[in-house]
Amino acid sequence: MNKQFSTSRTAFQLNNKPVSAELQPGQRLSSLLRETLGRRDVKIGCDAGDCGACTVLVDGLPVCACLTPAHQAEGRHVETVAGLHETDEHAKALAQSFQNHGAAQCGICTPGMMVSAVALLRDNPNPTAEDVQDGLGGVLCRCTGYRKIIDAVVGVPALATEGDGAVGTSIRRLDGDQKISGREVFGDDVAPEGCLEIFVIRSPFARAGFVFGDLEAFAQAEGIEAILTAADVPGKNRFGVIPNFMDQPVFAERETRFRGEAVAAIVASRDVISGFDPERFPVSWTELAAAGDIETAQGPDAAQLHDGHPNNVMCGGFVTCGDPLDALSNAHVTVEGHYQSGFVEHAYIEPEAGFAQMVNGRLEVHACTQAPVMDLESLAMILGMEQSRIRIVPTAVGGGFGSKLDISVQPFLALGSLKTGKPVRICYTRSESMQSSTKRHPSDIRLKIGADKAGKISGFHFLGSFDTGAYASWGPTVANRVPVHASGPYKVRDYLAQSTGIYTNNPPAGAFRGFGVPQSAIAQESLFDELAGKLDMDPLEFRILNALENGTPTVCGQVFEQGVGIRACLEALRPAWARERAAADSHNAANIGTRRGVGLAAGWYGCGNTSLPNPSTIKSGVRADGRVILHQGAMDIGQGANTVIAQIFATALGLPIDAIDLIGADTDVTPDAGKTSASRQTYVSGNAARLSGEALRASILSKMNVAADATLAIEGGSIFATDSAGRHEIKLATLPADTDAFVFRAEETYDPPTKPLDENGQGSPYAQFGYAAHLVVVEVDTDYGTVKPIKFVAAHDVGRAINPMLVEGQVHGGIAQGLGMALMEEYIPGRTENLHDYLIPTFGDIPPIETLIIEEADAHGPYGAKGLGEHVLIPTTPAILNAITYATGVRIRKVPATPARVRAAILAESS
Repeated sequence: MNKQFSTSRTAFQLNNKPVSAELQPGQRLSSLLRETLGRRDVKIGCDAGDCGACTVLVDGLPVCACLTPAHQAEGRHVETVAGLHETDEHAKALAQSFQNHGAAQCGICTPGMMVSAVALLRDNPNPTAEDVQDGLGGVLCRCTGYRKIIDAVVGVPALATEGDGAVGTSIRRLDGDQKISGREVFGDDVAPEGCLEIFVIRSPFARAGFVFGDLEAFAQAEGIEAILTAADVPGKNRFGVIPNFMDQPVFAERETRFRGEAVAAIVASRDVISGFDPERFPVSWTELAAAGDIETAQGPDAAQLHDGHPNNVMCGGFVTCGDPLDALSNAHVTVEGHYQSGFVEHAYIEPEAGFAQMVNGRLEVHACTQAPVMDLESLAMILGMEQSRIRIVPTAVGGGFGSKLDISVQPFLALGSLKTGKPVRICYTRSESMQSSTKRHPSDIRLKIGADKAGKISGFHFLGSFDTGAYASWGPTVANRVPVHASGPYKVRDYLAQSTGIYTNNPPAGAFRGFGVPQSAIAQESLFDELAGKLDMDPLEFRILNALENGTPTVCGQVFEQGVGIRACLEALRPAWARERAAADSHNAANIGTRRGVGLAAGWYGCGNTSLPNPSTIKSGVRADGRVILHQGAMDIGQGANTVIAQIFATALGLPIDAIDLIGADTDVTPDAGKTSASRQTYVSGNAARLSGEALRASILSKMNVAADATLAIEGGSIFATDSAGRHEIKLATLPADTDAFVFRAEETYDPPTKPLDENGQGSPYAQFGYAAHLVVVEVDTDYGTVKPIKFVAAHDVGRAINPMLVEGQVHGGIAQGLGMALMEEYIPGRTENLHDYLIPTFGDIPPIETLIIEEADAHGPYGAKGLGEHVLIPTTPAILNAITYATGVRIRKVPATPARVRAAILAESS
């Protein structure tokens, strides 16, 4: 790979075909393949060799294309996933196996995984799980938890089944083939060749004043098409996600409030952008004193970040019932603790990207997003335009986990295209993505819990402060959600929980899988173990004794008559709890340097918005050619919404899923299915799909005058219905078509029934909760403080598993993120702004996971189904912390539990 670069052209074989291309000085193979040769199946996640998404084969060997100089391809054979998918037998078999195991979720890392797996199988046709971990270890995945990928490559028995796709069946992901073949189109894959590019100028300081020089002269000297600043925002230079908290500017105006905040952007050709040095940009900085944490932000000398928020308090949340202080004073035993967590980075493998253009006088924005209609509303406000003049066309989303709910690239794209009148594109570098995107809220929690002699909870007092960063983002949601959930899924009669969001000069903290509940669960579930210890009770039995049940009020006074599945989840862990503790005790009796521990924790999560309207609308229809069209506007960010919602719709309609064509989110075409967040899509959009399917079926049956239990079939251009009176036919071409070319149509909306919370937090904040309980076995090296999970058992009440294979995929992915939060992930502004210094779990970090699916049907969910995505992460971290205590006797109260922290705790305990 070290041939002398002696020509401005290179010639090589690309997927068995000869190619020749001009080279740019210093061009990387990734750029040559994607930008010059149009091979967008090669994905870019970091451009630094950290994530492996860009892996290709060069003469049969896997390499990171982003690290490989383009001229080194001269005379070689380069293979990408799309080429392998077409011709390589290993790739074809892997494609089937990946589909059959649900081994691709969002799909951004899948090309790198597939290419690396082909290289492994060519060399070793029968690899072990360890071989796969080694062979694919250079590729990062943030969605799957890796175990399904290992299963797919090793070739364990398939999970997917053939069938009509009815609810309860593990059919393949409907969009899986696009992901596996590399044809999935993400935010940086959609721009036309030759369009202008955008580069954002960002603050190098956590807080700074700034002044621009002569921007017009600079643009002319540099060959820049346009420079964008706050002066170019025609509407409101503000955005956000919560009414009354839209406080973040598109471009800072006089002062920046966090490192990485945008102050300007240049729009220029690709050649100009590639040679641009941001140090030359005419801006002068004055660094100012910054509040880097909650304590400093509330100190007497702290600058106030926003008017109307004295002491930098953004807002708070509050729930109380009974008399918690009296209950605690009279409790038989009490425990209390102080728990802290830091920023956690979403670390999706796809950085924010997109493209925009003007089409017939309207603005069209293509970008990776979790909330296309929210994007539309935000851009209309920023641009001062009618929504009818803007179209949002979402691309595939290469991981989101909450952060892609907030707008990022969209305003820059819109302003750039409007100012130049030309198509523009943008793709964040990994560093600017990590600088500017939202994070999980750091937390500072103090909690006291009591219990009576029988072991029942008697008093619960929770105080939590959350660092919301420089701007609100989803901070108000976190502040309001945490007090509702801080009790965990348990019976607590005497309760007080109060949360406060604090502004600091840190990156904005927003939505991240759990909205603050994982942080509160660390404190609550850790103290439950301590409380059980003081009572001399088994920790599992203590939780079962106190578990919520049907007909029992929550801390908000809400009563569910059915579907409370936490006891079933906990009881499902009983066999593993007894078995793994006995095995750990046996191990510990024979070993000194490594200690095994078994921990457990439970969690719950309310699906959807807290006490607010949360509707989804789904449109469907039948065309004259016999195709059934499902307008599915719920963004699939890897969780499987496209498949699950289609399964629900098909079941309600009474037709096989292969009769249905999906049309995805597009604000011109699909109704609003709401944002993909808060584990709401299976439940809320699933219910809308059920209603739409039922309405469409009723319309067909009525037209054909057949019985309600008739079976339907579509053949050619006819619908056939069979009931006790025989087989009936209607020729679709004989029916009038509407403006959507539908001869039958249905459009239905579902909004969960909730009630507002009163001044004490009493009400019905969510129409349903999902429940979970996790058990983990860890091994701790007491000399080094390293913690290695070696097994998980995860019980999840999902109400009804619409697709059990996808349920397992969500469980695995959530556990992997919870493990990262527990043991290694720590975002530090200015220090961990890449995927080399910021550590996320890799293949070798995730042990085998046993998934126990519990089905306690919900009264409101489609076919009894509940949400799942958020729930999985909540019990994982506290279960690991409890396992560390079991192994070592020390209690870790600040995460991540890095080797240094664990070792320090062990030394402190022994001194």
